[in-house]
Amino acid sequence: MIDPQLLRENPDIVRRSQQARRADAQLVDAAIEADRQRREAIAAFESLRAEQNAHGKQVAAAPKEQKAALVAQAQQLAADVKAAQAAATEAEARFAEVAGGIPNVIIDGVPEGGEDDFVTLREVGTKPTFDFEPRDHLALGELLDAIDMERGVKVSGSRFYFLKGVGARLELALMTYALDTALDAGFTPLITPTLVKPEVMSGTGFLGAHADEIYYLPNDELYLTGTSEVALAGYHADEIIDVSSGPLRYAGWSTCYRREAGSYGKDTRGIIRVHQFQKLEMFSYIDPAEAEAEHERLLAMQEGMLQSLGLAYRVIDTAAGDLGSSAARKFDVEAWVPTQGAYRELTSTSNCTTFQARRLGVRFRGEGGKTAPVATLNGTLATTRWLVALLETHQRADGSVVVPAPLRPYLRGLEVLEPVG
Repeated sequence: MIDPQLLRENPDIVRRSQQARRADAQLVDAAIEADRQRREAIAAFESLRAEQNAHGKQVAAAPKEQKAALVAQAQQLAADVKAAQAAATEAEARFAEVAGGIPNVIIDGVPEGGEDDFVTLREVGTKPTFDFEPRDHLALGELLDAIDMERGVKVSGSRFYFLKGVGARLELALMTYALDTALDAGFTPLITPTLVKPEVMSGTGFLGAHADEIYYLPNDELYLTGTSEVALAGYHADEIIDVSSGPLRYAGWSTCYRREAGSYGKDTRGIIRVHQFQKLEMFSYIDPAEAEAEHERLLAMQEGMLQSLGLAYRVIDTAAGDLGSSAARKFDVEAWVPTQGAYRELTSTSNCTTFQARRLGVRFRGEGGKTAPVATLNGTLATTRWLVALLETHQRADGSVVVPAPLRPYLRGLEVLEPVG
């Protein structure tokens, strides 16, 4: 949720953010009015409750002959207090509903517009060239007996797959390398739950415009997560945490699930857009004053991973209208996929400022011991989709694939993946 104080004192900032996102700016006025009504209702309730407390003392001290009349007044006051409390509760819920519909306020410099209005910040690395017709990742995976889409579909339906043999080993090598990278940077590893409560899913901002991409188990009132960010954000919900000595940094390893709603006909070949995959997610709880520097740090770690694996990539500053509701700024890192002749997103990192923490009640003690919401940031360090760029970039004419040097120790020294049969 956005900061109510910002909404009251600087509504034009919120309006400009809505306009940059191509979202409804009139929501700002509705939220301001709901906030006014909420504060008036709370003030009325607190005034009546104070009157009730004072009257209670008057009843206790009154002479016997006056008590009957005073008790009758007390009964009326009790009814008034109850009604005022109900009105305050209703006004609170109304404000939460209206203000909860306003996405996070973007950071200055975020490009305006939609999906195609991103700004390319840099291109890094040399795009691979071949003196043979390159194979796509699925053709290579089948030659290596590493990817079995046919049996994945047989067992689970479209957009499911098996990673087999060196395919399974390569994914584990990639994920473990990413985990070691996170450990070296001071992150605490967590194997996270992949089923979460509605209040946690909602608190992270994932039940907005893209809620139809999430698997829901109504009998259990639980959601399957599409990223361990959700569980990591909920880890310290309703807590006061200590970030005085630096941020709390976690690396969450989990299986992830996405319905891929609205992607009919897109990327149906191979493992680019699938329903289930592995992911290692970085997550930081931090003093809001340090959030933008932490964002650059997470991005640098992602770029370091891609560079070490010999992948050409670009970094883009995502346009406001393509941000999720919780992100104030997001950088996407897209690797070059040779057979598509295009960059495809492998990873992203988002600065969610205090938006998630405010909804989830995660606070820290600032100056004078006063509590305030922390900032939260997330960034993916490895995921199954990385195999697409790895296989295609490092392939050879005979269908073999050279293993990048950093992954070899995790593959018992294996340097080349060879075709089977």
